[in-house]
Amino acid sequence: MWHHDLGIVGQVPGLGDHVGRHEPRPVHADAVAGEGGDVVWKPAYPPSANSQIASENVRPAVRSSWSHTVVRTWALASPREPSGSPRRFRYVRIGVLGAARIAPTALVRPAAAVDGVEVTAVAARDRGRAVAFASRHGIATVHDSYEALVADPALDAVYLPLPNGLHARWVLAAIAAGKHVLCEKPFTANAAQAREIESAAAGTGLVVMEAFHYRYHPLARGMRAVVESGDLGEIRRVETAMCFPLPRFSDIRYRYDLAGGALMDAGCYAVHCLRLLTPGGEPTVTAARALTLRRDRRVDRAMRADLSLPGGGIAAVHASMWSSTLLKIRARVTGSRGTLAVTNFAAPQLPFRFAVTVDGRRHRERFAGQTTYVHQLRAFAAAVAGEPTNLTPPSDSVATMTVIDAIYTAAGLPRRI
Repeated sequence: MWHHDLGIVGQVPGLGDHVGRHEPRPVHADAVAGEGGDVVWKPAYPPSANSQIASENVRPAVRSSWSHTVVRTWALASPREPSGSPRRFRYVRIGVLGAARIAPTALVRPAAAVDGVEVTAVAARDRGRAVAFASRHGIATVHDSYEALVADPALDAVYLPLPNGLHARWVLAAIAAGKHVLCEKPFTANAAQAREIESAAAGTGLVVMEAFHYRYHPLARGMRAVVESGDLGEIRRVETAMCFPLPRFSDIRYRYDLAGGALMDAGCYAVHCLRLLTPGGEPTVTAARALTLRRDRRVDRAMRADLSLPGGGIAAVHASMWSSTLLKIRARVTGSRGTLAVTNFAAPQLPFRFAVTVDGRRHRERFAGQTTYVHQLRAFAAAVAGEPTNLTPPSDSVATMTVIDAIYTAAGLPRRI
């Protein structure tokens, strides 16, 4: 995620407030728009004899012959609006819990592009900041406290971009108040907190979604489809990285008491993407190494971890907010027949690269569409309306935080609290 909440603005040329307003990339010559705006992917390489199409949001394969190449068509369906016209269900009225810098990019601007969503209230520790935020973004109601916003009967849902260490408390408060929740990542400070939320949400009918926005973009579904298709052969190695520069060590993302650290703020993406690309189960941490702050050795500024895969392969995670690796957002899967290599999996509305090589033949793909945040908010609204579009529920968060806890333990650092 190349933007405000990762501290990139003002540090990397060309990245800033334009995020979220970038024009969609054109569709590749081998990709065409399908029904309902779906992306139809036609990789130009021969499938393996035992390849299968991924089940999640991927339609059955259609095969045709182009010259000497067997071409398979994959239709990667976007999360759907609720059945029928979006205007037939009541609006989802969302309150913003904290006037964070990420909120305009992640919620306010996307809400203008998603039918059935209104951002109607905001609260911040500093009321003056909340008033300024509301005035700037046309939000009608300013609450005096977080408690007042959560208790507001006019709201259906809460968007929570608070510091990591405050997530669990306020997600639980929102659930208790009967509100749907869209919570920024990392979901909680540790796996135990994630499990507590999972238990609290169970049986309520409420949507609780961790805001891994990249997961809702067609590119993420494309990555998953390639791995699950079997075309790469036996998966031998998976590598993911999320590294960006944040040399301002007074930033709250370096505070242990707020569940900070590179693995939390950057590495949660790398861990989540690794899990997305791990076939047949969850990875197991085998070793980890951290670079820490001089003033607080509990806080990592960079982290590397080695993992084993359920099928016998190996994996590696790299996260950094300050190290010799300044900017690296990548995913790579190596199989016995080929590789999947993706640069900038986290924000494909910006320049990215998606390349599949199978049996020596390389194919690059582009995915047209709106920003990851628009896809995410559309899925959230649809889930509130009863559609099965929540790909990052608390159960998924528990699995991610379990890996993060294990990495901290393997690195000899305390888990976040």
